[in-house]
Amino acid sequence: MPLATFTALRGVVVAIYMIKPLKKLGQNFLRNGSVLKTIVQMAEISANDTVLEVGAGTGLLTEKLAETGAKIFAVEKDRNLVPILQTKFKNQKNVTIIEGDILRFDLNLTKVEPWKYKVVGNIPYYLTSQLLRRVLSEWPSPKLILFMIQKEVAQRMVAKPPKMSLLALSVQLYANAKLAKHVSKKNFWPIPKVDSALIKISPKEQTTTEKDNIEKILKLAHLAFSGKRKQILNSLAAGLKTKKEELIIKLREAGIDGKRRPESLEIREWLKLNQILSLQF
Repeated sequence: MPLATFTALRGVVVAIYMIKPLKKLGQNFLRNGSVLKTIVQMAEISANDTVLEVGAGTGLLTEKLAETGAKIFAVEKDRNLVPILQTKFKNQKNVTIIEGDILRFDLNLTKVEPWKYKVVGNIPYYLTSQLLRRVLSEWPSPKLILFMIQKEVAQRMVAKPPKMSLLALSVQLYANAKLAKHVSKKNFWPIPKVDSALIKISPKEQTTTEKDNIEKILKLAHLAFSGKRKQILNSLAAGLKTKKEELIIKLREAGIDGKRRPESLEIREWLKLNQILSLQF
């Protein structure tokens, strides 16, 4: 039978149809009504908002979002779920159900404008890095992003030196990120192997030039993080195919000891390093 929609009642999920979550789509449906309300509250959704929901699933979160009076665009990849969602929300004028892959989604379908919409969703774990990169670097800047993701990934995303990761850098260059709430795996069906967390991301206002510089920094960072536990001098010298002697001088200009590891660098140091290296490489 097709996948189903649910009704949340006092934290319990009541099935209206028989469902079979698709493992290939990473489907683990959030079933706790109080957590759903928390998502709406943390995203600060009001009637004046436009919200893009990533992965509408069974429509439980869509329902809570719609209750605020906000304009909701709910994108769902699973074609079995889409007609059920369309039926469920056919009488709600503030909800539009769209079938599509969010990584290939044409945002023009929603006519959203920069800083005038929010992005919310319970994200399949495998999708997190790709989706965040697309939202932050390619989409018109949203006012706020609130995603339910794997807890360990959320922790990595908000990490600071000396535990910075490439993921943390790629998010924090574009936005301020905060781990807002831990959510037990018991709140999902089927129960996943790991716990989740709500990550709240507020994009920074940046010029086109600043965004271009971020892309350059991330290319440098890919080289710097390419060798496991390598010193930044060795990683960059190999990646940039340049003499260590020349690179040592540039690192010193940036105030960076070449023996340091990339995970120890602050955001401001990456910005300075890119500024200096851009003049030569």
